[in-house]
Amino acid sequence: MDHPHRVVLLAGPSGSGKSYIAQRTGLPVLCLDDFYKDGDDPTLPRRHGGIDWDSPDAWDAGFAVETIARLAHDGKAEVPVYAIGEDRRVSTRTFDLAGSPFFIAEGIFAAEIVGKCRELGLLAGAYALRRPRGATFVRRLVRDLAEQRKAPKVLLRRGMTLLREEPAVLRRQTGLGAEAARARKVLRRVADLLAGHPHHH
Repeated sequence: MDHPHRVVLLAGPSGSGKSYIAQRTGLPVLCLDDFYKDGDDPTLPRRHGGIDWDSPDAWDAGFAVETIARLAHDGKAEVPVYAIGEDRRVSTRTFDLAGSPFFIAEGIFAAEIVGKCRELGLLAGAYALRRPRGATFVRRLVRDLAEQRKAPKVLLRRGMTLLREEPAVLRRQTGLGAEAARARKVLRRVADLLAGHPHHH
């Protein structure tokens, strides 16, 4: 089934630079982090007495796929706007591909929907962004401290945990059908897609 628009899924560990690389492609970018479940959703996974936001079950994969399918068909869709500080969707906005044949959907859980998007004929490519691990750790910590998401001690502990889990995260994402790739390779592949698509000026 050929859709007028197709998606490039961009996964990768937390802080690996997904949104930065997505922006650099020049394509429209759908932020999959806006598809987290609301904080009072009873289906949220728990861990250590709190909500486990690092688990794929904290995320609404079905709604994400539905939105990507609508974008692929119609070239625009209503997408949620999620406030991390409030743990909930605060509004929606219209996301318009403005005629672009491809768009990026990026997020920590992007790999979870590779199979479904492929099955529905929506997929143009799927990558798990790979970075030297130390660089990711530092970048994530600087970002989280700057945004004051949580107390520094909590952020540092989470940073260490994520650093240890990073190889496992990449293994899971590649197992789900995303190709592990450095930033340069992702940008090159997107350029190749556009080059092979004569309607794009």
